[in-house]
Amino acid sequence: MTKTLHKFFMCFAGLALSCSAAVAQVATNIPAAPASEESEQARSDIRARAPQQSYRVMLAELAQGDSFQLQGVRNTQELQFTLRRDQLVESASLNLVFTPSPALLPRLSHLRVYLNDEMMGVVPVESANPGQQLSHAVPLDARLMTSFNRVRLEFVGHYTDICEDLTHTSLWLDVSRKTHIAINQQALATTNDLSFFPEPFFDARDMKPQEVPFVFSSAPGTQGLRAAGILASYFGSQAKWRTIRFPAHYNKLPTQHAIVFAANDARPDLLKSYPQVQGPTVDLISHPDNPYFKLLLVLGRNDEDLVAAASALAVGGPLFRGQSVSVDEVLELAPREPYDAPNWTPTDRPVLFSELADYPGQLEVSGLRPHPITLNLNLPPDLFVWRNNGIPLQILYRYSPPKTSDESRLTLSLNDRFVDSYNLHAGNDKGVLTRMRLPLLGNDRSADNENLLIPALKIGAHNSIRFDFAFASTIGSSQRDMCQTILPVDVRASIDERSVIDFSGFHHYLEMPNLRAFAGSGFPFSRMADLSETVVVMPTQPTAAQTTILLETLAHVGAQVGYPALKMKIQNDWNQASELDADILLIGDMPDAMRSRPDANLLLQGTQASLRQPRNPDAKGSAEYGLVERKAQSGREPLSQVGVRALAPIAAIVGMQSERFPQRSVVGLLASTDEDFTLLREAIGDSGKREAMSGSVVIVRESGVASETVGPHYYVGHLRWWQLLWFHLSDKPVLLAGVAFLAVLLISFLLWNGLRWVARRRLDQDV
Repeated sequence: MTKTLHKFFMCFAGLALSCSAAVAQVATNIPAAPASEESEQARSDIRARAPQQSYRVMLAELAQGDSFQLQGVRNTQELQFTLRRDQLVESASLNLVFTPSPALLPRLSHLRVYLNDEMMGVVPVESANPGQQLSHAVPLDARLMTSFNRVRLEFVGHYTDICEDLTHTSLWLDVSRKTHIAINQQALATTNDLSFFPEPFFDARDMKPQEVPFVFSSAPGTQGLRAAGILASYFGSQAKWRTIRFPAHYNKLPTQHAIVFAANDARPDLLKSYPQVQGPTVDLISHPDNPYFKLLLVLGRNDEDLVAAASALAVGGPLFRGQSVSVDEVLELAPREPYDAPNWTPTDRPVLFSELADYPGQLEVSGLRPHPITLNLNLPPDLFVWRNNGIPLQILYRYSPPKTSDESRLTLSLNDRFVDSYNLHAGNDKGVLTRMRLPLLGNDRSADNENLLIPALKIGAHNSIRFDFAFASTIGSSQRDMCQTILPVDVRASIDERSVIDFSGFHHYLEMPNLRAFAGSGFPFSRMADLSETVVVMPTQPTAAQTTILLETLAHVGAQVGYPALKMKIQNDWNQASELDADILLIGDMPDAMRSRPDANLLLQGTQASLRQPRNPDAKGSAEYGLVERKAQSGREPLSQVGVRALAPIAAIVGMQSERFPQRSVVGLLASTDEDFTLLREAIGDSGKREAMSGSVVIVRESGVASETVGPHYYVGHLRWWQLLWFHLSDKPVLLAGVAFLAVLLISFLLWNGLRWVARRRLDQDV
């Protein structure tokens, strides 16, 4: 029996081998050309669909300032630009527009162009049109480009062939602001890997305005809006000063990188057949219409799961990897404190300059005419600096000491205004420690403040401290019979990282309404970096335009504080929101409860608009400039009201005090139609228009923005009782004199009674 089975299996194996050989023989006889042609055709189609892009990076984005001038001593300038990781540069060129000095010798003068320390070309100075503007295109080798690139321009100028002075005023070459780098690039196919997030949706190296569409199945509810707002504010915190937009789409997928929010019971059509999830999930997939684009899927069983998934993306990005991630938990270990925004300079302790530096080497310079050292200071707009002794500042700086004592010096400027100057002495000292206090003009009500020579530090704005090193040196001889060449010394200087500036000890107190603080710093909502004391009131069924305004406003606040809005609350019932002890951000139409308020200075309803105007339209108060003019208070009172009807779009931003909570504020972003919201969106996203916002009412039209300061004001924050009394009486001299007189009488009466009591006691003891 065993032998019979053995023979059977041997025969079966032989038959199988024979069949396999026959199949292989048949397979080898089938021509493979058609399959190969189809594969090649498919690959060609994919390459044809690869998005291609051409754009220009202008001089203002490549270097500081709109233009610059190369000279005999300062003859080098660097232009810096960055590239996205998911793009391949096909070709690039530097298009120079410059004007050379007419005194230059064409045979000896030229301009060298380097890309990442590799020479790209030499631009000659032509003799045909001396002193005229010239244009020259220098091709840049795309193979040398990385994510961060430097184009270095080196000016070699000569006005004579003997006894030349490098500091001669005829040695210059002016580069026009028309200069730009033209880049042609093509998209690269990338893997579906979440470890690169927030790329490709947002790339910090992209020098163009970026757009991240948010896709919903329909108008999202309050929790769906919260999930989207958390993610938008996270992108804003990453973008910082860069322009980024978040258009909302309902059940419509744009052909670009996009983020899709979908619960199991509410999904866009493109995800109807996508497997349902069992908890908060984040997936990264390719776009169904073009594999070069990616879709980030924020998934969950319900909207609460979407909030958890968005929160995990915002704070747990370093843990994400692979194509899909399931979120187990997102816990808050400790609550945030007021004014602890990562992008704000700490005001509760001394701050080292190393904490203010944005990149390595920022505090060091070299050359006879080095570029300035600039440090940015972002401060809470309600920092109270009225009648103080100045801001303590300790500067430790080092420099290459000059051979002899000369006019070399360090100049200190605050917000581009001169503060002080220090001589750079000869010697072997390795460092100089200078202690000073920065006098600043804050919430001072004194009329004499306008005569101060020391500049004011604009609290809440983007402040900057600038250090300019200037070295005097002899580097040549201009006497024809005594020609000599002296090479300039490699002069270096630095501001030590251990230098300290101290904003501690200041209180927080600010006059409101203050739309300048909202436009510039997101205040009062940014007081808590995670917006834990903010309630957003949205319509029950928000339109795509209203959702877009919400996302981009939260992104703007996130960019100011550097942290996502994890604790923000969203309501669609005004009555419930007004019962909460929180600052309120209102988007849409003004509710009836606010229309009936006596301080409702602006009303918008469809084509109707009504505005109360102040007695003095030009009156500016402390809410705008940090100081109060005596005439401004009476100028705020409403004197007239104007109502009109028009069909053109209009929008507005209004600031008011909460009716139930005196320390809380209401900021309303008011608009009716999609055209109105488009105007409002452009105003919030435009830094120039935000600079023009102030007061209690901002009207947005096609022509721009107009600000009004009208109606009552109030204060948020806290002061000690004597500071509060002195501050509010400082612009009322008669009342202040009366209070002082009564205080003197009271003290005199108490002293008199005290002395009488002492005298009676002494007399009683004598008896």
